[in-house]
Amino acid sequence: MSQHPDKIRCNACPVLCNIRNGRSGACDRYGNREGQLVRLDPLITLKNVSEKDGAAVPFLKQQGDWGGDIVPQDGEFVTAVGAGTTYPDYKPAPFIVSAQYDDVDTVTVVTEGIFSYCGVKLKIDTDRHLGAECSTVRAQGEAVGHVTTGEYGSQMLSLGGVHHLTGGSKKEGRVTCKTLLNICNKEAVELSTDDGATVIVQAGQAPIINGHKEERMRVGCGSATIGMFAKQWHEHVDEVVVVDDHITGVLSEHQAGKLLRVKPSGIKIKGRRSTPGRYFQVAEPGLGWGGTDIDDPLAILGEFNEKHARPGDTLLMVSTTGEQASYFILDDSLQPIENEPPNSLQSSILRIRENCEPAYCSAMFIGGAGGSLRAGATENPVLLTRSIKNMLTRTTSGGAPVFVWPGGGITFMVDVTTMPGNSFGYVPTPAIVAPIEFTVSLSDYEALGGHMESIVPLESAMKLSGQQNLIPIDTPIDK
Repeated sequence: MSQHPDKIRCNACPVLCNIRNGRSGACDRYGNREGQLVRLDPLITLKNVSEKDGAAVPFLKQQGDWGGDIVPQDGEFVTAVGAGTTYPDYKPAPFIVSAQYDDVDTVTVVTEGIFSYCGVKLKIDTDRHLGAECSTVRAQGEAVGHVTTGEYGSQMLSLGGVHHLTGGSKKEGRVTCKTLLNICNKEAVELSTDDGATVIVQAGQAPIINGHKEERMRVGCGSATIGMFAKQWHEHVDEVVVVDDHITGVLSEHQAGKLLRVKPSGIKIKGRRSTPGRYFQVAEPGLGWGGTDIDDPLAILGEFNEKHARPGDTLLMVSTTGEQASYFILDDSLQPIENEPPNSLQSSILRIRENCEPAYCSAMFIGGAGGSLRAGATENPVLLTRSIKNMLTRTTSGGAPVFVWPGGGITFMVDVTTMPGNSFGYVPTPAIVAPIEFTVSLSDYEALGGHMESIVPLESAMKLSGQQNLIPIDTPIDK
């Protein structure tokens, strides 16, 4: 077979694209420039990250004497963004950089890992019901994850994972990969939940649920809200009900009301009574008051007990965000009639809103750094894992601090909003490409069997900072 001088084979991932001169591969990350394989994105250091690209990492902003951290606290830090990968991983990481800080010799191993075992954990600050736990989450109609257990004031989604990336149809894998990539690169993504809501999520921004942009996350559950604001309601209203999908609070029955000597109001709440003043299951989850499915707060009330209720008694019903509030006065037949709330209560409603933090989407990338990736750092990969667990090696992602899970392997999580813009890529396997850096003292790196012959000085790596870099390739392919 004759050779085709116009094509080269990219060896950066298992796809092994055959790229013509002037074109890029399937991932758009590598291209053929006159027979040379070129990384199309520049190598990123924390000194060439602009404000629009992302925040510099906190440990690099600190000033003062060295406090024992492995990573230098000022000067250049080479991230793995734009570094390239080590696939196939018989070769050392693309960059193994040496630097010195206060006479401490350090090494940073820089590579972009290919992650099939990865996903995104989404925390969406809202009371709105997005879907039942374990419900399928879809993008473009394809299953990409599920609803997981909710947290205080937030709904939680788990997206991605190897089964969605590679265990389903080709379309499911492609859509899952694209969804993860867009979320990690801080772009807006529309998701829908089976028998639930449609939500537009974007890391660092407020969620848009069924076309409505959320403004606040709740100040607390109904019971907590009673505890925080009981003194501000005392002597201004006879009864307060804070409507909440999880725990609805009732002032007169609550311990806070008892301590303030609030008299029984004769109110009856539909739901399952827990401890005094706290009710579960007052309504179904939904997009209404306090994350319930109700638009009329009176729907959760039964008949008032005439033994305690009196005509003229007042009632404030409010949601956990203060976005919904209604004020009632009991008539002669003990029916609540809606009225305009007095100014004394208006200020307390505004205080609830003031204490609610802005609605926000948090996205945590989670990936498992496999043995082959670790081989780019050391000939004996398990030694790198042990060094990380023993806190001799510091792991970062795009320069951002990560949380490494206990137990086996290197399973880490990183807040994507702390990373430079467009830190993530993909390969059409499909899999996500994410930056990862390992920083260790020079002596410890040698002890764990590091690729000492591949270490280059920081100054040499800086020459590629902000530039497109050339990648070693195979010989031109046969036609």
